[in-house]
Amino acid sequence: MCAVPIRQDEFSRIGLFTELPGHSLRKLGDRMRREQVLPGSPVIEEGDPGDRFYVVLSGMLSVTQRERGERRTLKPGDYFGEVALTMNMPRTASVRALTPSVVASCDRETFDELIRPLFSD
Repeated sequence: MCAVPIRQDEFSRIGLFTELPGHSLRKLGDRMRREQVLPGSPVIEEGDPGDRFYVVLSGMLSVTQRERGERRTLKPGDYFGEVALTMNMPRTASVRALTPSVVASCDRETFDELIRPLFSD
């Protein structure tokens, strides 16, 4: 994991964040944690507690559920982890890297302050 802040140009690829004002984007970028994920490595596991929200900065990741198999493929600009945080429940799916990937994540406090309001529309 790396403490390098997320750049505003990286956020410009994430459609969810287009409604955030510049000062909120800077605050979010400073609080997010960047993580490189090797192919086949898990980011989150179905059933685990949901404590972080993620955005995909590069690479491709697979979303799977035990009962239903592969659900979708995530690419740069996509996000995941919001269901567990907004509904206060365990993870509903597992996410693994298909290719070398970089994700950025934030904790529940940052999610609640800056991102959760984007889901209330």
